[in-house]
Amino acid sequence: MRPFVRLPAILAVLVGLAPLPSLAKVFSPTVYTLDNGLKVVVVENHRAPVVSHMVWYKVGAIDEPLGKSGIAHFLEHLMFKGTEKMPEGTFSRLISQVGGTENAFTSYDYTAYYQIVAKEHLAKVMEGEADRMTNLILSQEQVDTERQVILEERSQRTDNDPASILSEHSSATLFLNHPYRKPVIGWEHEIRGLSRQDILAFYRAFYAPNNAVLVVSGDVMPDEVRKLAETHYGSIPPSEKINRLDIKEPPQKAPREVSLKDPRVQQARWGRTYVAPSYVYGETRHAYPLQVLSSMLGEGATSRLYQELVVKRGIATAAGSWYGATSRGPGRFGLYATPKPGVTMEQVAAAVMEVVDEAKAHGFTDAEIAQAKNEAKVQAVYARDSVRTGAQVLGAALAVGLDVEDVENEPDRIAAVTPEMIAEAMTYVLDPGQSVTSVLLPADRPEGKEGGRS
Repeated sequence: MRPFVRLPAILAVLVGLAPLPSLAKVFSPTVYTLDNGLKVVVVENHRAPVVSHMVWYKVGAIDEPLGKSGIAHFLEHLMFKGTEKMPEGTFSRLISQVGGTENAFTSYDYTAYYQIVAKEHLAKVMEGEADRMTNLILSQEQVDTERQVILEERSQRTDNDPASILSEHSSATLFLNHPYRKPVIGWEHEIRGLSRQDILAFYRAFYAPNNAVLVVSGDVMPDEVRKLAETHYGSIPPSEKINRLDIKEPPQKAPREVSLKDPRVQQARWGRTYVAPSYVYGETRHAYPLQVLSSMLGEGATSRLYQELVVKRGIATAAGSWYGATSRGPGRFGLYATPKPGVTMEQVAAAVMEVVDEAKAHGFTDAEIAQAKNEAKVQAVYARDSVRTGAQVLGAALAVGLDVEDVENEPDRIAAVTPEMIAEAMTYVLDPGQSVTSVLLPADRPEGKEGGRS
């Protein structure tokens, strides 16, 4: 229940849309702002009598005070502890009794809470979420009990998983100054030191209507949602000052490598992650070309990396790329490969970079670019069909500083990507000096011998 979640760049479900008239707009939402600053987004989807209600707070691990990592995630857990009006468990029981589902997640950039219920229960859900926006009550016992839950979560998800340990150390090495270098769940010793007062201060600093976005998607009408939002959220006073940190990452000039050997590792892995622009940070003009690049280079069985390393050479069981652009700070562009038994880490790493260098030198064909765009058309259709996807995409976009027009104009911006733009983005981002290479190996043999075992 309520697991810690690192969301991917969920705007990527819209990558590659061609400029077809039927896809000119993606969700066509209705948007308005209440007098207290709460932005409300309504996405109509009348395929089923269901509604998704999501509140996105513009606060995450990026905003935590120095020495208090994990506080955003800790507060997410504690938001389920109740208020005077709805004591602990009341809100969750209400949702369960009407056959609904609920959850929450914390990322570096935002924290979100959602419920999916039959449309006739929207008012009750909205009442409960609005209540805990400002009326949360926490006892010391609740804080201490939940701390143990979070420490166990960290133990299971990170400390007992070599791949997660390596990922945590890689992030800490990739970013020299930016808060993305710390884990969202927090460092263990800092989690242990967080006090009830710390958590309540964080809550009061950031949980306010003028630092939130309400996204309602499903079988609803905009006027209906507006009336409900004004009734339940409209009376909540705004915060006089929202102080979000704005920390920049300095230029990077030195490639780094992080390796981990662990007897629990069953399959060796290689990866390389580059600091990249995001939609709102750095050289943002490269964001859409990087989306198309990642699709062609390493997303799916027809991509260059998969075809070359897995299909043709048969030296890897997996190979690909990824790009995360939905973030307030720097984005990340990643390459990865899993070598077959008998293949050295050096061999698979060299093969990955050969494919990358070939793409840098000679680019991609018109057919590859067209395919990368066409493959995403179906994803866009599915995104519009899903009650939850619209709420996720729009909520994440608004929480990191984009606006609705950025989402709705995604098709035209992707369609405008040219081979020259892709080449420029590759040269700008795939620079070894701004990268970290991560190597995961079993501990029972020397590095550079067999690449892995089944």
